[in-house]
Amino acid sequence: MIFAGVIIAGLHQVVTVMEAMVGDAAVIEGGPRVKTRLQRFFPWHTRIAAKLVLSRLPASYSFWRRVHLFSHGSMHRFDYALGVFRHHFERLPAQRDGLVLMEIGPGDSLLSAVIGAAHGAKKIHLIDAGNFATAEMQPYWEAAIRLRELGLAAPDLDSAEDLTDVLAACNATYETGGLESLRQIPTGSVDFIWSQAVLEHVRREEFGEFAREMRRVLRPTGCCSHQVDLKDHLGGALNNMRLGSKLWEAQWMASSGFYTNRLRMFEVVKAFREAHFSVDVLDCQRWGAVPTPRHVLAREFQEIPDNELLVQQFDLIAAPV
Repeated sequence: MIFAGVIIAGLHQVVTVMEAMVGDAAVIEGGPRVKTRLQRFFPWHTRIAAKLVLSRLPASYSFWRRVHLFSHGSMHRFDYALGVFRHHFERLPAQRDGLVLMEIGPGDSLLSAVIGAAHGAKKIHLIDAGNFATAEMQPYWEAAIRLRELGLAAPDLDSAEDLTDVLAACNATYETGGLESLRQIPTGSVDFIWSQAVLEHVRREEFGEFAREMRRVLRPTGCCSHQVDLKDHLGGALNNMRLGSKLWEAQWMASSGFYTNRLRMFEVVKAFREAHFSVDVLDCQRWGAVPTPRHVLAREFQEIPDNELLVQQFDLIAAPV
């Protein structure tokens, strides 16, 4: 009975979303072509429907990850995790040993702690919005071995039995309260902050404070490196911008596994500058044409210039001013 209730509640929310889409399209298209348009975009509609329902079933995140329905990146794979770390860490302009590091959104593993320690970090903070990291020890043991093979002084994890042991060996902390965890970090105590396709998942209403908190915890000589992915997490276009904020920002919607804050590049940069960062944008990737027709976007997004809608992803380097 409880299981059926969860399914019914999820399906009710799916209907609410679909009705909103049909309503918007009907106003623009005059109604008759709505069904054709919905059928044309069936794959991403299906993904919304599936995640709205499945996210409410009594299954753990580790189960959904194993069946490839929900995941928080590929940080459980050593080569990927090492590549991400070096992509950001090598942007540090000065001495790289003995630093206090922070990763926002480590995702599916805590390999960044092992890799950061092997690169000379004195302390490492890992901040996430939930406990998503695998507790299986094999990836951590293998990472230490691989790092030593690369000639790095990897932490000794031979006797590590669980994540507590891994974190202790790396002098690292793992906090899963999102913005609240960031608030607990001492002011001016961090040298370097990085994230990989994470900032777009920070709730829109919290983004400004999130930027201010990163500025607060950084030392005056510190800096940030962030890669931001502005594609929707439904089909790699801008379908997430079809819905108005009242629906998209609802808690039941935002907790369904595909939430992005839909901030465009100029808004992200503005938030960092308002938090008293200097900002440089690197590696900006753009579509050749706006991937989702402007006229089907929610009204609040229809005046955004093409040059902003064309941005797929970008890297942002920020330093305190």
